[in-house]
Amino acid sequence: MTTTEALTGQQHLPQIHAPRNAGMPLDMDWVMRAQANTSAIERRAATLPGRRSVKKDYQAAWLCKAISLIDLTTLSGDDSAGRVRRLCAKARQPVAPDLLDALGMTGLTTGAVCVYHDMVATAVDALQGSGIPVAAVSTGFPAGLSPFHLRIAEIGESVAAGAAEIDIVISRRHVLTGNWQALYDEMTEMRAACGDAHVKAILATGELGTLRNVAKASLVCMMAGADFIKTSTGKESVNATLPVTLTMIRAIRDYHDRTDIRIGYKPAGGISKAKDALVYLSMIKDELGDRWLQPDLFRFGASSLLGDIERQLEHHVTGSYSAGWRHAIG
Repeated sequence: MTTTEALTGQQHLPQIHAPRNAGMPLDMDWVMRAQANTSAIERRAATLPGRRSVKKDYQAAWLCKAISLIDLTTLSGDDSAGRVRRLCAKARQPVAPDLLDALGMTGLTTGAVCVYHDMVATAVDALQGSGIPVAAVSTGFPAGLSPFHLRIAEIGESVAAGAAEIDIVISRRHVLTGNWQALYDEMTEMRAACGDAHVKAILATGELGTLRNVAKASLVCMMAGADFIKTSTGKESVNATLPVTLTMIRAIRDYHDRTDIRIGYKPAGGISKAKDALVYLSMIKDELGDRWLQPDLFRFGASSLLGDIERQLEHHVTGSYSAGWRHAIG
């Protein structure tokens, strides 16, 4: 069985785009009823790595799927135009052509390229004709503490530069003080500023204190029109975790059950190993279903994950692991 056949066998769906989330009025009763049984969530999350095991062609197929869901990211203070162009070249050709030929795969790219606002125009130019969108982190990333009017203006500048997706950061203080109306109003205005660009709301879950706060913040951001909810900026001391992911995707499931609107999910920060990506994919499949295993509804925010996946694919083809430097990204 080829990798392509294995991927088809997991009910691979055609590339489609979920409708935008128009949002809804803030339902405080729903928000205040949201709970999170931390001990139960942690027990369930602890069992997830051992619940599913895929091997050989099936594992290679899932790893190719993971590549198609990566927001290939560079968010460093020393980013340069050259680095961003190299990153975009890697997004266009994420795996060595000889490996793709051996796997029977064609047309594989990453889901998007994610950069700071100042690098949006460079990335857009480097990705012309590829169909790969550019995502920009905005609104005073990563702390989100610049004046609000400047955060809104930054969104507009990123959209004007060609960003098709905007990763915004919420004000954590609204969550920590329980000011859900303020969070809703902030998110609504940011959503409006994004226009046709999809908006990913970064909750910075490592700074929200409790899983209950994560659940409530997830609901409020979805009610305010977020197309995606995202765990982290990648700059916090604690980023994406399995308990946080379980909390957020169950909030997504509840929102879909009530509104029939599908909201995307993006874990970011700390996901650097191929085996971890497989755990996240299996969780999404179990909790939300195959439809969420598409780039319009799921992304990994990652920079080093791709390198490890490429090493695993080379091992699948050749039986040997290569040195990490052979799969450089930027």
